[in-house]
Amino acid sequence: MGEKPPFTVSPKAISMIAEISALTERYAIHLERHDSLKLRKANQIKTIQSSLAIEGNTLTENQVTDILDGKRVVAPLREIQEVRNAIATYDLFPKLDPFSINDLLKAHGVMMSALIDDAGQFRHGGVGVFAGKQPIHIAPPAERVPELIANLFDWLKHAEDHLLIRSCVFHYEFEFIHPFADGNGRMGRLWQSLILARLNPVFQHLPVESMVHDNQQRYYEAINASTEASDSGIFIDFMLQELLQALKQHQLLPGGVDGGVNGGVTPEEVSEFIRRNPGLRANAIAAALAIPVRSLERHLKRLREENVIEFRGAPRNGGYFRKEEH
Repeated sequence: MGEKPPFTVSPKAISMIAEISALTERYAIHLERHDSLKLRKANQIKTIQSSLAIEGNTLTENQVTDILDGKRVVAPLREIQEVRNAIATYDLFPKLDPFSINDLLKAHGVMMSALIDDAGQFRHGGVGVFAGKQPIHIAPPAERVPELIANLFDWLKHAEDHLLIRSCVFHYEFEFIHPFADGNGRMGRLWQSLILARLNPVFQHLPVESMVHDNQQRYYEAINASTEASDSGIFIDFMLQELLQALKQHQLLPGGVDGGVNGGVTPEEVSEFIRRNPGLRANAIAAALAIPVRSLERHLKRLREENVIEFRGAPRNGGYFRKEEH
């Protein structure tokens, strides 16, 4: 296995992992609803616009929508090309393997097509991140890039750390190595989403990019602080916090209600959750769906009356199951 990158997992990170896992399940149920296609498209547009805006692209969400819909947009040609490339790259998302260096190069080739000469290739010269003329980060020499990336991918694939942790460490290390002449920021964020999608497919449709865009200053500060500490723990905490916020902000369920009279969750969503997680007790289901137990019990009562679910086992150690699951 590749050499382990230096990182510390804080107690805060461990508690955020538990909360992210519960909210991810709830968001997955939300995405399976009938409006999910519309939601997925809106999130894709937000993701692309935010990721490129971080890199200085000025196109709005409406202009990105128009390009996606094949309409004519009046804007700088390079910025239009960046959006077209990003759309094409995110379209590849389901086919990309997050553990494949070849797929990384392929995705970069699409993301930077017609923008730089060596799209799809590791850089051949030195690069750095500058604030004006002041160097913030000088990346490792170009000749070390293939070895460093190979080591990082090997660790990513074989490490036993939680995938949420691995995705954050990868993102930080990728930005530190800066393997490409240009496009490192957008590729690092894309690849973290790709790794997370292995944990749960909803991460393809969660616009984490917009969270980073909204907290751009803190994003760069977390990268710099981790570099100074030679430990990406600070960046892990920052990114997990952003993921958690992104999930919390996308908990709005039918009618735009969050935690309303029924806790913002429908009986159908409770039923679907039980299908995915059979055998849980009411308090565990309510905690995972982030709704009051009283609200959940109303849904459970109705689902039992409709013969959709049943409680099996003794009152103290039994749990809820869908009727078709024996």
